[in-house]
Amino acid sequence: MKQIKWPLLAFAFAAALCMMGIGVAIAERSLLGILSAIILLVLVMGFGFKTKKKMRENNLL
Repeated sequence: MKQIKWPLLAFAFAAALCMMGIGVAIAERSLLGILSAIILLVLVMGFGFKTKKKMRENNLL
């Protein structure tokens, strides 16, 4: 069994929370909440992919 990559797991949970935030903001009919959750989701996923690329380049994956 392979080792758990904790930073990548944290980014995955953060992205899932942002997706849930979008749903909550839609339910609350908050345009500001929807937009902020989408922007936060893009940032979190971007940092996650960037981290994964660095880990792959350093042979940590």
